[in-house]
Amino acid sequence: MNKPMTNASTDIVLRASHIAKTYEEGDLSTTVLTDVNFTLKRGETLSIVGASGSGKSTLLHIIGGLDTLTRGEVEVDGQLLSKLSDAERGRVRNRSMGFIYQFHHLLPEFTALENVCMPLLIRGVGIAEAQKQAKVLLGRVGLGQRLEHKPSELSGGERQRCAVARALVTRPACVLGDEPTGNLDEDNAAHVYALMLELNREIGTSFILVTHDTRLAARMDRTLVLHNGELMEKGGN
Repeated sequence: MNKPMTNASTDIVLRASHIAKTYEEGDLSTTVLTDVNFTLKRGETLSIVGASGSGKSTLLHIIGGLDTLTRGEVEVDGQLLSKLSDAERGRVRNRSMGFIYQFHHLLPEFTALENVCMPLLIRGVGIAEAQKQAKVLLGRVGLGQRLEHKPSELSGGERQRCAVARALVTRPACVLGDEPTGNLDEDNAAHVYALMLELNREIGTSFILVTHDTRLAARMDRTLVLHNGELMEKGGN
């Protein structure tokens, strides 16, 4: 994939610096993240693993600008999220990020084609062009014959493949996945994961996946372990 600039700094899609998150409720204070630091390069795949309740999903939501942080900075495609308004953060998410969840979160009243078109329409792309791009990607994920089917008419694996297409239709710099294959059987999980890696190679989008699946994590470029509120390279001290 051609890079828009030759400056080495453009190789960094996402940078997390000294992220901390504490939840306050009355007199109770719960610290989930203490000092998280990492960078993600363009086209890189990264898995984040850790025990249940360690804060993996919280970290993903902070990175995606969906939750606030207590301390630290998140930089996406050269922009500090803390310096942006809610509307500006929304535009960064639409332009630079895609999201895949354990449960597909497709809009039930819309067809597969309409669901995948949605991020493009929000961006301001015309309906005809949005449909053209969405059809190409739906065909790429094996749903070319299911364009007019609503989520209730698709199997679990098909719904998740549709969610992958929706996340990638804008060709974002980075896709964040929160247990993206956790609700699928082994065969469908393997298919969806192979598809994500294939599209990663073809489109050049970076992936950060939170997962309990050790086989999935092992196929990523890097694996980071979240423990005691901090991230460390797997196998590191």
